[in-house]
Amino acid sequence: MKKSNIDQDILYEDNHLIILNKRPSDIVQGDKTGDEPLSEFLKKYIKLKYNKPGEVFLGVVHRLDRPVSGALIFARTSKALSRLNIMLRDGEIHKTYWAVVKNKPPQPSQTLVQYLTRNPEKNKSYVSDRPVPGSQKAELIYRVIDKSDGYYLLEINLLTGRHHQIRAQLAAMGCPVKGDLKYGYPRSNPGGFIHLHARAIEFLHPVKKEMIKIIAAPPSDKLWDFFTTNSPPEAIST
Repeated sequence: MKKSNIDQDILYEDNHLIILNKRPSDIVQGDKTGDEPLSEFLKKYIKLKYNKPGEVFLGVVHRLDRPVSGALIFARTSKALSRLNIMLRDGEIHKTYWAVVKNKPPQPSQTLVQYLTRNPEKNKSYVSDRPVPGSQKAELIYRVIDKSDGYYLLEINLLTGRHHQIRAQLAAMGCPVKGDLKYGYPRSNPGGFIHLHARAIEFLHPVKKEMIKIIAAPPSDKLWDFFTTNSPPEAIST
């Protein structure tokens, strides 16, 4: 992300929150690559924009995988972070994702209830239909909301927030996300992004107590542009 165009990626900003439309190449927090994470970049942005002296506070509320794009919440105060963490734990932050898959889903709409086991060494989660040692229950609802010549657009509502949950559960039903080599898609996308996007996020503002609903535009490419044109915001479930 370049400082010159950070403003166009910010979807919402006040004294308590920043909601960003994450690009698929960005990382949320630092990792072994050594690339500058969004958390550090936004601290510099806040310090410069508001002429803040000393250390800038910024809390990471939730994460998106590096190849995934979309709406991402950061807290600008410890009070907001604490309240948002509780809301996230209690399922009060509602996230809607879009995923593009090539294989036709088995049903137009379905609730998937499975169990995920994470392998930290491989940075991958494995799906089972019943609990196994170390597994966590994973639930989501998907529905097909559009299709093109050879691809399907799924809208996904997460009921739990597990590691690589959408990627793993869609792959387990035979519909890996386009470009997701890690979970079985045969070819990568240029630049290594995958067609998974945090399309909308809705929650009660932790301080102002107003409903916030944000819709994030997917990054521009042929498929995303087609589906954005043909699937208006009204298609999103609330």
